Amino acid sequence: MRAIDLLNGRLKLRHLVLVVAIADQGSVLRAAEHLHLAQPAVTRSLREVEHILGVELFTRGPRGVTPTLFGEAFVEHARAVLAELRRAGERITGLADADVGTVTIGTLLAGSNVLLPRAIATLKRDRPGITVIVQEATFDAQVPRLLDGEIDLILGRLNPIQDLRGLRQITLYSEPVRLVARRDHPARSRAALTLTDLLDYPWVLPLERTALRHELEQVFRAEGLTLPTDLVECTSILTVRTLVRDTDMIAALPELVARTDGDIAPLPVALEPVRRQVGVTLPDQRSLTPSARLMLDHLRNGATELMAG
Repeated sequence: MRAIDLLNGRLKLRHLVLVVAIADQGSVLRAAEHLHLAQPAVTRSLREVEHILGVELFTRGPRGVTPTLFGEAFVEHARAVLAELRRAGERITGLADADVGTVTIGTLLAGSNVLLPRAIATLKRDRPGITVIVQEATFDAQVPRLLDGEIDLILGRLNPIQDLRGLRQITLYSEPVRLVARRDHPARSRAALTLTDLLDYPWVLPLERTALRHELEQVFRAEGLTLPTDLVECTSILTVRTLVRDTDMIAALPELVARTDGDIAPLPVALEPVRRQVGVTLPDQRSLTPSARLMLDHLRNGATELMAG
């Protein structure tokens, strides 16, 4: 295959925007509507890109379009280029006026209910012009978006079992995990409550391949037990808290979550090995925008105050 020169001026920024929009929307028509363009113009621009690259980027079907192998590769790079351009704009704006900007944070369960709201509140008090965007997902789902520049940092429990190439981590504080249930849960009436006793009740557990799920599995194996069969898998803190509060479900939650909810409380069953570091994950080779640096400073200060309190 011939070498492709994408720096000869033929490929335009609008081509990148268009290809990403088609991939996101799943059809040329919806991409045209999203970009406020006529469908023929979008189709024509897509043909221009495919002609420049010499490959087909999407296969057309009755329900829309699907990226080809070439399309998936090109969309990945197009996202990264657009993210870097957005970050460049952020940085220039931040250097020109430190009072405005945007910071996007990917959150996990730990740190999201106490530390993050406090850090956001103090940041907004000092810099009301900065927009903070919070997006919740698993660590695996967040990392590609962090590397592509779509989010600035990930806040949550640091995960040593993950492949962290291209990333760096900063520890903010250490927090134990507790088994929790509603305050009038029937298990609380049992004498000398054990982990085995709790298998009589339904559970809500983190998704597979998360750090906390991995550690809980180790705790159960050490006790000669298997994971509960009556369970719900969930990482949404609001859903987990509601299920625990309104049903007989048992969950493993960071101590700060249990401490700040009056309707739930820890159970007298220790999870001693499950105590991990909470911190931020950052891209190793990319500097933070001014807004993201300010957010990180407020997270550090908030963590120090939490541990002092």
